Amino acid sequence: MRTPVYLDHAATTPVRPEVLEAMLPFFGARFGNPSSSHKWGREARTALDEARERLARCLGANPDEVCFTSGGTEGDNLAVLGMWRARRATRRAVVTTPIEHKAVLAAVHEVAREGGEQRLVEVDAAGLVRAASFDALVDDTVALCSVMWVNNEIGVVQDVAALAEVAKARGAVFHTDAVQAFGKINIDARSTPFDSLTVSGHKIGAPKGIGATYIRRGTPLEPLMYGGSQDQGRRPGTENVAMAVGLARAAELAVAEREHEWTKLETMRDALEAALLARIPDAVVHGRGGPRAPHILNISVPGTDSESLLMALDLQGVACSSGSACQTGSVTPSHVLTALGVRSDLGSAAIRLSLGSLTSEEGIARVAELFPALIDKARRLSGMAG
Repeated sequence: MRTPVYLDHAATTPVRPEVLEAMLPFFGARFGNPSSSHKWGREARTALDEARERLARCLGANPDEVCFTSGGTEGDNLAVLGMWRARRATRRAVVTTPIEHKAVLAAVHEVAREGGEQRLVEVDAAGLVRAASFDALVDDTVALCSVMWVNNEIGVVQDVAALAEVAKARGAVFHTDAVQAFGKINIDARSTPFDSLTVSGHKIGAPKGIGATYIRRGTPLEPLMYGGSQDQGRRPGTENVAMAVGLARAAELAVAEREHEWTKLETMRDALEAALLARIPDAVVHGRGGPRAPHILNISVPGTDSESLLMALDLQGVACSSGSACQTGSVTPSHVLTALGVRSDLGSAAIRLSLGSLTSEEGIARVAELFPALIDKARRLSGMAG
């Protein structure tokens, strides 16, 4: 029986055994509500506070700057809408990129619906923000800038420090979606002037349904929900202690292993990329012209379509995706690739191969060997359909 090959780590990762072990007591005897004053409650409160402190250390932050959320989408909405609403009386505009995750873009659309102004900065063919465009758009009417640190579809890495400096100099607050960056990039709130940052647990070996948003001390924020004083009122409701503990443990492991994992994943990503381009010379790698995180390879093969190719790979035991997991099933090309100026036929043919803890050299070699036959078949079928 052939061994399955999982190349969709950018969509989700398996829960690490160390993380599950840390969480299990809070599904059993340590079940208390952290808002209760009795022994069980105090025990839960201690665990929650410790998890917040541990995650804060991983971010170079203070514990009171960490707000636990349900994941990246909630975190992005809390940052974008919460910070804009807190400043809209004097500043109405928001600057972002056309290649953000839909969680940010949808939140910015809501800003516009509520009377704000949305401005999209230009990106180049590799997906990098054009500094001149950013500089021109950020003026004294801008409340907030939001730029994704590592793009979830093509892996391009933005110069967040430089962009945040520009925003801060103009009096704007700066948020970055770091869901794909955390555990790959060195993130330190003490040395990089972002005001808010979003992370998601299930991208780094924690369960789905837990994340966190960093909010720098003194940054105005309106909550999205009401009804309790938890988390300084930023996110009311009984805290999920088990998941917070799991996120903190996963974050510690990711940070400790970051440099080793970068080297390992980059080596395998480059080997896979080289093997595919050697076998399929007309394939196009997206984002290749800029700095990329090591775990994402986005590639298009002319004459194919992504859904048919993904299905063929799945039948061979290979799991990957056509882009963001949140837009699977979409019949239109990726908004990210469209913003990069990629032709619609190539955009419709793009697949994302994302590496992680389950990736091996043997798996990489197997995928490279499988591809030519699958591509030939896909092209024949496409020709017959045409």
